[in-house]
Amino acid sequence: MTEADLKRSPASQSKKSGLGRILGRGIISGAADDDPSAIGTYASAGAQFGPAILWTAPVTLPMMFTVVYLSSKLGQVSGRGLFHAIRDFYPRWLLWSVLFGVVIGNTIEAAANLGGMAAAINILVPVPIPLIVVAVAAILLVIQVFGSYDLIRRIFRWLALTLLAYAGAAVLSKPDFLATFKGSFVPTVEFNKEFLAIVAAIIGTTLSAYLYTWQSNEEVEEEIAEGKATVEERKGASDDDLQKSSREILVGMTFSNLIMYFIILATGSTLHANGQTEIGTAAQAAEALKPIAGDAAGYLFAAGIVSVGFLAVPVMTTGAAYDLAQSFGIKGSLNAKAGRAPMFYIIIGLVTLIAVALNFLGFNPMRALVWSGIVQGFSTPPLLFLILLMTNNRQIMGDKVNSRAMNVLGCVTAAVIFAASAGLVVTWFL
Repeated sequence: MTEADLKRSPASQSKKSGLGRILGRGIISGAADDDPSAIGTYASAGAQFGPAILWTAPVTLPMMFTVVYLSSKLGQVSGRGLFHAIRDFYPRWLLWSVLFGVVIGNTIEAAANLGGMAAAINILVPVPIPLIVVAVAAILLVIQVFGSYDLIRRIFRWLALTLLAYAGAAVLSKPDFLATFKGSFVPTVEFNKEFLAIVAAIIGTTLSAYLYTWQSNEEVEEEIAEGKATVEERKGASDDDLQKSSREILVGMTFSNLIMYFIILATGSTLHANGQTEIGTAAQAAEALKPIAGDAAGYLFAAGIVSVGFLAVPVMTTGAAYDLAQSFGIKGSLNAKAGRAPMFYIIIGLVTLIAVALNFLGFNPMRALVWSGIVQGFSTPPLLFLILLMTNNRQIMGDKVNSRAMNVLGCVTAAVIFAASAGLVVTWFL
């Protein structure tokens, strides 16, 4: 799954290696993909269909790798974030069309995740949920505005590892070995409304557009942290750089899908096995697990929701800020202090405020998340095709254009995302 090309200056060879790199950019993106709303989706899938739907985890892995690797490659070779590249090389009407869907999707998903985190914290600490939403949002905003990029990166790395709590929850659920093995390697497909809807939801939440934005901009932030302030200084990537990135991203996406697997296994082996098939949120799954698999499993489940929410919500709000700032030509970087990039941090604050407000306007966050998934599901395939065009454009990539295999994977992934979104809409009429 790797691509290799061009040689860069020796200075680029000083990048991190070993554990620090493995627990780096790919693992952050992978963990952010397992946000509280995704946990709710996977928990619901396990409760409804049990271990029989475990096969969706390995099937989505190559698609996740493809979209994140292409985004990473674009950031490394072009020296630009995703929307910076679109703005520089494509017409404005295309830029605004893509921007609209992505920013709305990010904001609604951040709102749903804040609500999900608050519900999970409420299980552990009986404080009113609205107060928790405001407090969590305030803490996250302070970290983003006043923390350095290096601090944020280190916090995110270790928060990502807390998702291993779901491995513990899966073990405590005492899964049936034969059912687990069959569900993992023998795809079971049902042609009914409920099954098609949950598969569409799994694909939609697994391949959300905020991953593309975050990964491309994370590559740029790493370069800025090395002192490469301009696009010209950041352009280009060596054979070694791209190979290391592909390995790092493969580790991150494998980690993400393993967590997805454990969540489905935990709820499938307990809730589904005991006839409890209706789960609306991740917090409900945590509560439901306690009497069946024990308090430890329930608390581990809730703790995972909270910790990954602290990682995922900033990825979404900062991602929206990157997209807006780059589209309007506004300076924006987490490496820059608030005083040097005020509009960028104001946008982060506004997106966070809107996400908080959605939790006070009577919106059902999980229902809003479905609509967000639909918006992103139909806007993501064009965005992915655009990334494919850019990563095959020699004006942008030089001789770092995609291999045929990578293009095939990219096209198949875009087609699957679109089909899943269309399938979700079709289920409304079944």
